Amino acid sequence: MHSPETYRARELRNNMSGTERRVWYRLRGKRLGGFKFRRQLSIGPYFADFVCLSARLVVEIDGEFHTPEADQRKTSYLESQGFRVLRIRASWTDRGLDDVIDTILRELESTEIRRTQPPP
Repeated sequence: MHSPETYRARELRNNMSGTERRVWYRLRGKRLGGFKFRRQLSIGPYFADFVCLSARLVVEIDGEFHTPEADQRKTSYLESQGFRVLRIRASWTDRGLDDVIDTILRELESTEIRRTQPPP
């Protein structure tokens, strides 16, 4: 028997917004720099839109119905769990999906650089 989180994650995956679908198409299957992403992953009490566990990066797509207070609580929690959170407005993808994907890739690559540099 599956947990309630599993059912909720499945529901969220099956009902992604058009923006989330476009971004997912570009992230899935290690298409972005060989990094593996998962979608609608349960992290504590929250579901993250897209997560690269190896880079500890969460990508959140913020539509028009997001509230800043709730977003800040979610971001604070995810950061307390060791994740960096990249918030992207859905409207930005409508104007330039390639730019959004490039921004995500730069975040991933900066993580890799930090991980491979020896400590001072």
